[in-house]
Amino acid sequence: MLGLAAVFALVAVTPAVLAHPLDISHVEKRSLGARWYHDADHPVHRLFARQNSDPYPAVGSPAWTQKYPSGKLTTAGIPTGWIDALNQAVSAGKIPTDCPISTQIGGGSPVYKNGGTTLNPGKNPVCSSSAQCTGDGQIYNAPDGVVALSFDDGPLPPAMALQQFLRSKNQKVTHFYIGQNILQNPKIFLDAFNVSGDDIAVHTWTHPYMTTLSNEQVVAELGWTMQIIHDSTGGRMPRFWRPPYGDSDNRVRAIAREVFSLTTVIWNQDTNDWAITAGTQTVAGATKVLQKAYAGPKSPGLVILEHELSTQSVGVFIDNYGLIAQNGWTPKTIADAVGAPWYLNAADDTSPVTPLNVAQPVPSGAASGSGNSTASTSGSATATGTAAAASQSASKSGATSDFVRSAWFASAAVIPMTLAALI
Repeated sequence: MLGLAAVFALVAVTPAVLAHPLDISHVEKRSLGARWYHDADHPVHRLFARQNSDPYPAVGSPAWTQKYPSGKLTTAGIPTGWIDALNQAVSAGKIPTDCPISTQIGGGSPVYKNGGTTLNPGKNPVCSSSAQCTGDGQIYNAPDGVVALSFDDGPLPPAMALQQFLRSKNQKVTHFYIGQNILQNPKIFLDAFNVSGDDIAVHTWTHPYMTTLSNEQVVAELGWTMQIIHDSTGGRMPRFWRPPYGDSDNRVRAIAREVFSLTTVIWNQDTNDWAITAGTQTVAGATKVLQKAYAGPKSPGLVILEHELSTQSVGVFIDNYGLIAQNGWTPKTIADAVGAPWYLNAADDTSPVTPLNVAQPVPSGAASGSGNSTASTSGSATATGTAAAASQSASKSGATSDFVRSAWFASAAVIPMTLAALI
């Protein structure tokens, strides 16, 4: 009888014990050491890979590789859904027809002609970002006091040193990736996404002058890059894109926005670090640009064009990173700078993902979190919240609740067996 009484006492006390808040502060405060991460090819990443009944081939596998274009990108094989979305936008009058396709020769500025008349690229109907036309919802500036960190043209081998440095500083950034480079460097991509947990954005498939392309070619460049990022990140859909050479206009931006829900990001400072290996820029020259920007006024905030192209370009950033805090700036990803979720359908790299296909209309609330951004016609951006922080808080709360429920059901399963043994 004493044993039976003890069991009933256990039944009575278990809900009260489990209702008491769990104290996990001792776990959260435990030091992880200076190197808290594992490299992308470490077995632990296979053990703890994201599990969501993943329908996508393993990144870097032959099945993954064969899904995407190889060689010269053409309009052949563009998924029907992407073309349907383009045609619907054109029919609805959302894609300008008075902004002609530009011509560009030898790295010069794009030229726009309507019949025999040359159009002013800095005004409508063109509004070329190459001519510093800042309308149409483009992001040129960060909020006051913020440095929006981003790197173009990866993933490439020099990025590994950059990503290791950023992890040592617990610093997140936005990578504007070229689709072909993802296809050729999947391990570097996974290092940025899985290990560093960085924001992944679009820099087209082949890095062309976008305003020289037809509507269908623009769709192919953006669509395939979104597709490979989507398939390689557990279904996340990029929110931002940066046009190669800063070359966009009303027509190209409309396709990005109306077909793919992409926001265009330009810059307000240019290190020209891409030209170091070409011999038309120097490490000292690129360094001077950064030092002057960091020492300058806090309004507007900084969106600096930097590249992960070479050890020199990466080194310029690493060597001057300390100046950001020393001069009172706050470094953030592009998304966090403007207070938006990182992706169209997820708050960040670890938050829940709302299923979404490329060129599919984005449902309201598809990206969990409370991010909100405003980009004015002058190119400024104002941050009003950070979606990632809200999502992480919600995840922690949900995890605690799940643990309590699991513990209670476990005890409920054990008690009947104990009763049977004693009776």
